[in-house]
Amino acid sequence: MTPSPNRAFATVDVATALVVVVVGFCAGAVYLNALWMLDENGFSVLSRRLPYWDFSNLWGGSRMALDGHVAYLFDVETYRATLRAMFSPLLPDQEWSYPPSVLLFGAPLAALPILPAYLIWTFGTVFCLWLAVRPLKIGPVAELAIVLSPAVMINAIFGQNGALTAALLLGGLLAAPKRPVLAGVMFGLLTFKPHLGLLIPFCLLASGNWRAIASAAVTTAAIVVATGALFGFDVWTNFFVETRPLMTAIMEAPYPQPYHFNAMTVFSTARALGFGLAGAYGLQAAMSLAAIAVAIWAWLPDDRIEHRQRAVLTVVLAMIATPYGYTYDSIGVAIAVAFIFMTSARLPLFLLAASWFYAVAAQILNNLGYPIGILVPLWLAVWMVASILKDKRVRPVLSLPLAA
Repeated sequence: MTPSPNRAFATVDVATALVVVVVGFCAGAVYLNALWMLDENGFSVLSRRLPYWDFSNLWGGSRMALDGHVAYLFDVETYRATLRAMFSPLLPDQEWSYPPSVLLFGAPLAALPILPAYLIWTFGTVFCLWLAVRPLKIGPVAELAIVLSPAVMINAIFGQNGALTAALLLGGLLAAPKRPVLAGVMFGLLTFKPHLGLLIPFCLLASGNWRAIASAAVTTAAIVVATGALFGFDVWTNFFVETRPLMTAIMEAPYPQPYHFNAMTVFSTARALGFGLAGAYGLQAAMSLAAIAVAIWAWLPDDRIEHRQRAVLTVVLAMIATPYGYTYDSIGVAIAVAFIFMTSARLPLFLLAASWFYAVAAQILNNLGYPIGILVPLWLAVWMVASILKDKRVRPVLSLPLAA
C-alpha cells in the first residue's frame, strides 16, 4: 500500500501547533528550573532540587558493579547507604529496580563522572528517539514537537530511559516488515524494560514474522549471557529473588504514595479511584487483554492498514497493556499526537493539544486528586482504531504479508 500523504494545513492548524509547542517548551523549562539548581555545591544531587533523581540510580548502581560490589544492588539498605556515601546523606531513599542487563548500558557511563555521563545519556537517548521517528515521515517540525514534548523533557530532567525505550519500541515496530533482524535486535535490547514490550510477541506472531522472533530471542539470550559473563550469573538469580518481589511490593503499596502521582497505568488509575488490589489487577488484566486483542487485529496481514498507523497504535497500546509505568514512559503519547496531527484530516485540535501536555497535566491533576492516569492513551487508541476502521472501508484489499 502506498502510504497516505501528510495532510494539508490551514493557518489555524499551524498557529495552534506553534502555540502548543512553545507553551509546552516554556512549561518544561520552568519545571526544569524548579528541579535543578546551580549553587555553591555545584550542579549536583547535593542540592535538594535533584538534577539526577533517577539517573543517580543507573550511574550509582553501575558504579557499584564496576567496583566489584554488584551484590549491593540486591540489598536495599546497603544500596541506599552506598548511594548516600557517593552523593549526599540527604539523598532520598532509592531502590535498584532494573533487570541486570541494564548494566550493559550503565557500566560505560559509570566509568565517567556523573555530569558528562548524564549529558551523554540524555542527549544520546533523545537522538535515538529522533532516529526512530524519522521513518514515520511526518516532517521535521513534527519530529521536533516530539523531541521537545513535555514527556521527553520530564524524561530528560530525571535522567530516565523513556526516550530510549520509546526509540527501541517504535523503531523495532517500524522496521519489522522489511528489516526483521534489526527489529528483533531492538526488541531484544528493550528487555531491560520488559513490561513495555508485552505486545511485541503477539504482534510478531500475528504477522508471522518468524525472522524477527528469532532475532529477538537470539539477542535476548546474548544479553543474558553477556551480563552474566561480565557481572556473574548470580545477578539473574538475585534479580528474581530480591528485585522482582521488591518492585511488586512498591507497586502494591497502600495508596497514596508520592510516586503514585506520577503513575499512568490502568492499575494505578484504579487504585486512585479506590479499587483494592484484586479489583485493580482485574481491571488491568481486562484492559491488557483488550490491548492484546487490538494489537493482534492490527498486525494480521491486511494491506488496508498503513504500517505507520499500525506501529504508532501499538506504541499507544503498550502503555495500556502494562501495569507498571510512569509519565516518563509516556513519550508514545507525543508520538501519536504528532502522527495524528500530520496525517489525519479529521482533527480534534483541542484534544490533541491537551494530549501533548499529558506528561505534565497528569502529574498536576493526579496531585490535585483528579487521576487522569490512562485516559489519554485510551482515547488516542480509540481514535486511531476508529480511523483505521474508516480507512479500511474505502481501501481495496491487496493481502500482502507483513513479514519479510
